[in-house]
Amino acid sequence: MAIYHHLEEYAGLPVHRFPYREEGVEDDGDAEALPAPAEVAWYVGTGFEAEPFNDVFARFLEAVDTTQVTTLLIGYWGASYEDDTGDPVAVLTGAAASFPALRSLFLGDIVMEEAEISWIEHSDITPLFTAFPRLERFDVRGAEGLQLSPIRSGALRVLRFESGGLPARIVQAVGASELPNLEHLDLWLGDENYGGDASVADLAPFLGGERLPSLRHLGVEDSRIQDEVAAAVAGAPVVARLESLSLALGVLTDQGAEALLSGQPLTHLRKLDLHHHFLSDAMAARLKAALPGVEVDLGEQQKPDGDWFYIAASE
Repeated sequence: MAIYHHLEEYAGLPVHRFPYREEGVEDDGDAEALPAPAEVAWYVGTGFEAEPFNDVFARFLEAVDTTQVTTLLIGYWGASYEDDTGDPVAVLTGAAASFPALRSLFLGDIVMEEAEISWIEHSDITPLFTAFPRLERFDVRGAEGLQLSPIRSGALRVLRFESGGLPARIVQAVGASELPNLEHLDLWLGDENYGGDASVADLAPFLGGERLPSLRHLGVEDSRIQDEVAAAVAGAPVVARLESLSLALGVLTDQGAEALLSGQPLTHLRKLDLHHHFLSDAMAARLKAALPGVEVDLGEQQKPDGDWFYIAASE
């Protein structure tokens, strides 16, 4: 999973990590050669016992012609209990004029050794969509403290939330947004013990198809209520126009798979992603047989720990 390793590619570009300085280590003045600004996805973050994120970002602005940067990943910016923790939203919006070409933004390319997914603390990300109105792709990892108001964007095509517990308020805000050209939506609903209190009812604007007319990929993933989601998807009008559907990473059992098989046809799909599942071998075989022209990704079968069925990413 991506939460174990930093991305090496993002939005079709190789990731280049802008270096941060370790605490107490003098700068030797021997700066490395930097790639052309538009040819890579730039990762900017800090580390443990390293310079504050704000300082790293300030050096990035000085060293790179950010007017040409199209793709940006924000990594570890410090833990909430640290006095010098940067607010990445404030830093980004304050520097928006320096990024006129920015089209793709990942807020929180933070791996487990830096912070568990449920420990990544956010603020209100709504200002980012005002500061960068030409964003075509936005990803965010973590949802502790995350806030979002309904947004309006004619540019956004990909929107992804990776979370161990996505609050219902975030799902509802996305559902109330005006995103006429959004083609790809991923929502990791997570576990209620980590803030994931969204219900199937909160998915109604997406499943009904009235809010996102251009949607071609829908992912409702990493959920403890995956069987309920599957049952809702089985009769959802939006499915008829999808090219790919993901119900991966969650607690999908034979009950949910049976609902999919009993619902509307899925043979038009290019891909059905169900990896990390709790299906029996017989049900897995039925799915494959029922969808011969569809790439069905079943990945590795999970085994419950006694009576405990688990999602892929929670804490």
